[in-house]
Amino acid sequence: MCLSGETYAACCGRFHSGTASAATAEQLMRSRYSAFVRLDEDYLLRTHHPSTAPAAMDLDPAMQWRRLDILATSGGGPFETEGTVEFKAYYRHGGDRGVLHENSRFVREGGRWLYVDGDILA
Repeated sequence: MCLSGETYAACCGRFHSGTASAATAEQLMRSRYSAFVRLDEDYLLRTHHPSTAPAAMDLDPAMQWRRLDILATSGGGPFETEGTVEFKAYYRHGGDRGVLHENSRFVREGGRWLYVDGDILA
């Protein structure tokens, strides 16, 4: 799903089920992308920082996420407390195709990485 090269169970599946936590901001980014693919609202809300989290996600079953490309990371390692991940997520919605290009911000609190927010890039 996220093109990490791992199987779902060995990668994002263990994060989605709660049996493991992402060790890096990039792992969290990949697992959140896969959660969008799987329409896993619970995981998306659980990994969103409380200061910026919406009350609910408005996930569209017609949105088909096709590919995730990680373009750059800054910080976000297992012993850091902040990081950014720049990515492009390719999608299809109806007859339209598009790309979400974002630079996302993450923080590590209580040993867990959380998504804070992101800047949409052109």
